Amino acid sequence: MTLFTQTSTWNQEEHLLFTDAVKRFYADELVPNMPRYDAEGMVDRDFWQKAGELGIMGGSVPEEYEGSGGSYGFDSITLYEQGKIGDGSWGYGIQSIVIHYLVKYASHDQKTYWLPRLISGKSIGALAMTEPGCGSDVQSIKTQAQKKGNHYQISGSKTFITNGGSADLIILATKTDPTKGAKGVSLILVETSELEGFRRGPRMNKLGQKGNDTAELFFEDVMVPQTNLLGKEEGLGFYQLMKQLPWERLLIGITALGIIDLALEQTISYVQERKAFGKRLMDLQNTRFKLAEAKTKAELLRTFINDCIQRIENNQLDAATASMAKYWGSETQNHIINECLQLHGGYGYILDYPIARLYADSRVQMIYGGSNEIMKELIARSIDT
Repeated sequence: MTLFTQTSTWNQEEHLLFTDAVKRFYADELVPNMPRYDAEGMVDRDFWQKAGELGIMGGSVPEEYEGSGGSYGFDSITLYEQGKIGDGSWGYGIQSIVIHYLVKYASHDQKTYWLPRLISGKSIGALAMTEPGCGSDVQSIKTQAQKKGNHYQISGSKTFITNGGSADLIILATKTDPTKGAKGVSLILVETSELEGFRRGPRMNKLGQKGNDTAELFFEDVMVPQTNLLGKEEGLGFYQLMKQLPWERLLIGITALGIIDLALEQTISYVQERKAFGKRLMDLQNTRFKLAEAKTKAELLRTFINDCIQRIENNQLDAATASMAKYWGSETQNHIINECLQLHGGYGYILDYPIARLYADSRVQMIYGGSNEIMKELIARSIDT
């Protein structure tokens, strides 16, 4: 299976060539190392830099900043193919999100400094919004940045931060004016190297995605130059976040599709070989019906995801539709993988089988990027107007 449908309009020959290159790279460099990354709790920097050398992370970055000058389609392929091999460790999704914030809102100097570093894999990015006391309610964040001379003095903490244990650049959501609610939120670029007052908590012991260094971050009177503000003025952070969240939510749906395709591939192979009551599991009507239902849902999701990719390519993906992609993609992913694990019987509960890893890795898809309950509320708001 591929990301594309027969009627996809956004993919061109260069996307097919890029797909082949990404597949080979993952097969050579990621698949063999996945058990080690799980054990170590992070993906090593050597892998990031190999991905950078191949140009995997620069597909949607303008050429003047050492990218390939393409668009979201290249990021979509990278994410789908990562899901298709069952990897939940490499934090490329967040790297892509950070890159797009910079492409859209950063100054020329900020772009010139950071984009080449991020797409080469020499620097790793993170987006820090969530706090211990609030999740999707960005307006309620407590982290503050106060002006001190030509610097911001930042105090606060963030939690559940993907790439948090290794990030060189953090796009930090903070309050520059606590009296203004959403209009008091700003995004500030924080370079972590030798930064006094900044520390990382231990990597979190998660249910799944063991190889990703998710961490809590602490800022204790951290001093950051005011030139690190993202955007032309303070108070634009909430607007910037809302404008970029559609890509974050769509990429979760794209990843879901890749994981679904792998789960079906693994399960079909298993039931064609495994026998019960003198028959292949595949010959039992329950198995055939379950797989027929799953395959139908996967193809419906593929068509919707391709439509969303075309919309974001045309700068027409609205928040409600992106929320649908995230909600429906992750719900479908978890439903199908649950059914596939059941068809594996007791073996599905053994981590030696890929379906068990997919089951553990998939659960968070319904939580991060905004919980699915929040997605439903956003969709409902678009109806109740």
